[in-house]
Amino acid sequence: MALTMHDVDRFEAARPRLEAIAYRLLGSAGEAEDAVQETFLRWQAADVDRIEVPEAWLTKVLTNLCLNQLTSARARRETYVGQWLPEPLLAGDPMLGPADTAEQRESVSYAVLTLLERLTPGERAVYVLKEAFEYPHREIAEILDISEAASQQVFHRAKKHVAAGKARTEIDEAAARRIVEEFLAAATSGKTEPLVKLLASDAIAVGDGGGKVPARAKAFEGALAVAKFMRGLFKPAPVKRALVGGSPEIHISTANGGPAVLAVVDGRVVGIICLEIGADGIAAFRSQVNPDKLERATEVWAATEHGEPLFRAF
Repeated sequence: MALTMHDVDRFEAARPRLEAIAYRLLGSAGEAEDAVQETFLRWQAADVDRIEVPEAWLTKVLTNLCLNQLTSARARRETYVGQWLPEPLLAGDPMLGPADTAEQRESVSYAVLTLLERLTPGERAVYVLKEAFEYPHREIAEILDISEAASQQVFHRAKKHVAAGKARTEIDEAAARRIVEEFLAAATSGKTEPLVKLLASDAIAVGDGGGKVPARAKAFEGALAVAKFMRGLFKPAPVKRALVGGSPEIHISTANGGPAVLAVVDGRVVGIICLEIGADGIAAFRSQVNPDKLERATEVWAATEHGEPLFRAF
């Protein structure tokens, strides 16, 4: 049955929410867009006049498509070259979804998206629907074809797993920028000691190059090891300029609601370092340099206002 313009408009009205759900579930903007498009095809093929609550129907279809994707993604990530990290999204990207509550902001933080990779697909779905989109357990149970009691149990288990791995402290934008500025000043000073003072003792640094850009598969662990790595990362070298196609402009920005450092060459985002800040200092650096996971960030960067770079690296 062909869709009317009204039917298409109803879907388009739901698209932002569907994309935000899919991104949190999959950790990839490209895969989220694909899942939403497949949901539209299912909507197009359905007898929409018989669907009593379109929002619930669309959410159920999308969530189950994402669950199938997550199951197959686990197998693919076993053969992924290096460390797999989520695709970071810059401030202003509508796919970030709602950010009215602390829970919603935290659910899309880069640290939590990374932690969600440890959950089962079912745990991830319940956590995202409840924590980020405030679906009641009754509706989650209907979406996932489980009991309401099971939904509650899964949520508590998932939330416990996420809480156990968190170090992030919610701070205001000005304080976050100040910390990033101090980090960059220390990282470019050529000295290790100023960096160590900014880091938590158990700080980590990990990167995702996807086999296309060199990135260490095993995380650096401990303040001293991380400080030495970061000092070396910002040390000028011709091979680094050749690798990214020029001398990157370094900007302080926001990705997934948290402080981030962007490296930009000729308007193209070539790297994003997401910082996780805890009570004892910077707890983690997660660097995304896989070009496949930076395309959307480049599009958003080009469409938004941003100031002059702090400096040119390399």
